[in-house]
Order: sequence, then structure tokens, then C-alpha cells
Amino acid sequence: MHEQERAQLILKLTRERLVVPVRELIARTGVSSATIRRDLTELAEAGLIRRVHGGVQALESASPRSAAMPGVEGAGALNYERKRAIARAAVDLCEDDESIIIHAGSTTYQMVAPLAQRRLHILTNSFPIASALLAARTESRIVLPGGEICPEQGIVLSPFEEDAIQHYAASKLFMSCFSLTSMGVIEDDPLMARAEAKLLKRAQDLILLVDGSKFETRGSISVCPLTRVKLVITDAGAPPAALENLRAAGGRGADRRPIAPRRCREGKCHAHRADDRSSQ
Repeated sequence: MHEQERAQLILKLTRERLVVPVRELIARTGVSSATIRRDLTELAEAGLIRRVHGGVQALESASPRSAAMPGVEGAGALNYERKRAIARAAVDLCEDDESIIIHAGSTTYQMVAPLAQRRLHILTNSFPIASALLAARTESRIVLPGGEICPEQGIVLSPFEEDAIQHYAASKLFMSCFSLTSMGVIEDDPLMARAEAKLLKRAQDLILLVDGSKFETRGSISVCPLTRVKLVITDAGAPPAALENLRAAGGRGADRRPIAPRRCREGKCHAHRADDRSSQ
């Protein structure tokens, strides 16, 4: 394969996937590791890709669709930059060797890139998230529950209440939702609501990743009350009144401390204490 053909293939793969392993590029192009690394260096210097540990990915300025969750490209592209900032803030809460759970979703999928360099025990019901982490050659241990893959939602769900995850224990569950109101965490899809309810039983703290659009009153399935929420990570688009209502209606988290929303602005996340009204 000629140099130009290799470059086109590399760029095509980085548009389609979050991380492309170097060993796969070697197999796909049929050239030596030295040649493919030289190609990657030239593309990176040209500002077309970014080198990461064991692989390559598109630059942050590339199309949002390149990092959108497979199967829900439209949802992934919507508010992409905000979701990516929220996801990075969520990963910052994790400690190496910690056991966590990640629920399927376009926002939680953005946790893959910053998680790729971490070492954790991760249970996820998202087949796309598990696949992307493995493709990035993460050092984390990845666990998938048994069950059927639901293509539209991208989740693995067992029809049985007693399944492989019943003995899994995690310190944190990261998930999004259809909406977040004074009534609690709300979903519109019964399948997603069922999956979230199962995971809630296996985690100590629930951490919600929600962009500003999630604070609208919509959906009809209540997953859990606000008292089950430990932390909300959101962005500058979250209405101040909604955050105030969240604090007022939510009461206290699972460890009896007030819910503490965090707001992300321009890629950075700012913590707001529930008792600090002046920081709004």
C-alpha cells in the first residue's frame, strides 16, 4: 500500500472510531511498525491526528461524529463539547484500582478517552464503551454483564433479575438520564430505566452526567429520587433556577451529605457546594 493510501486509511479509521490501535494499522496496511509510526508522526505534525498510548485518534477539532457513541450518532453529536468536558470531570473523580460502573449513554461514552490511560475495575453494560476501551488497550479490567445486546440503546441486558453482576460492588455509578427534575432521575425508555435500576443496586454513590438540556421536565419513568444522587456534573447551560431546585428538593445524598452540583465552563469543571448559594 502506497503512502497516500495509508494516510487516507488512517484518517478514515480515526473518523469512525475513538482510538485506533497501532497494531491494527500495521495489520491493515501490511507495512512494518517503523513505517506506520513514521506515517503517524507525519500526520500528527500536519495537525490531522493525535498520537496516544498504543494508538491514534482524531484531533479534538475533528468532527464530533468521530467520537459519538456508535449507534446513537445524533445523540453523541448534540452538545458534544459540553459532554466531553462533563465526562473528563467525571473521570477526574476516579482513583486507580477503584471499582466503578458506567451506564450506556452518549455522555458516558465520552469517558472512554480519558479512561484509556487509567487503571480501574470497570463494569459497563455498554458494548460500545467496552469495545472502545479494549481497542485503546487500557490497563483497566473490563467486565460486561451477561445478556442480550440491544442494538438501538447499545446496552447488554439480562432478562433475569439474578445475573452475573449481582455480586459486583462498586464505589461509583456514572450515568446520564433523559431528564433531571425535582421528581428525581427520569427516563423515557423502559429498557434504559430497567438497566439503570439494576446497576443502582450495585453501587454506593450515583454520579449523574447531564448537560444543560437535561433539566427540562420530560419523560414519564422515575428511576430513583434525588436522595439517591451523590453528585451532579453539568455545564454552564444548566439553568441556575434548576440547580437551586435540585439543591432544595434533593435533600441529601446517599451518605447524608447535600448534593453538590458541578458546572463545566469552557472545558473546565467548577464545583458548587450545596450550601454555597453565593457561587451561583
